Amino acid sequence: MRRTHGGAAVLDAAAVADGDRAGGGGGNPTLATEFDFVLPRGYVDAAGGVHQSGTMRLATARDELVSQRDDRVRENPGYLSVVLISRVVTRLGTLDDVHAGVVESMFASDLAFLQDLYRRVNQEGHTRAGVVCPHCTGEFAVDLSGGRLGE
Repeated sequence: MRRTHGGAAVLDAAAVADGDRAGGGGGNPTLATEFDFVLPRGYVDAAGGVHQSGTMRLATARDELVSQRDDRVRENPGYLSVVLISRVVTRLGTLDDVHAGVVESMFASDLAFLQDLYRRVNQEGHTRAGVVCPHCTGEFAVDLSGGRLGE
């Protein structure tokens, strides 16, 4: 489920986690298969353009199996996350094609962000995390998919 915030569509993780229903009443629960994100730093292309916002889709079993058979992964198992991320990131800024070369050229902090996002959406089904305020000890959920602080 997406909602608009400041002109950009963002994931409404609470609706997904709560099993938001299609059509307002009854029916089947909707399943979020795409998750918008904002990279902490952004991918810098050859022309110097910075691409921060993107979309990641849920991984399929095929994504994981094909990635494990990739020759680059066979030579270096650490390359698995690069291939997996390149298969599931469907949009990054204005780039038409997000391939392994793009992912391997990202800053390490952005790759770590995408790896964590991949784990969250594919294992937990959402991008929210429970946190506790250090001042008031109040508990609440935050969306870790990125964006500006305070949103």
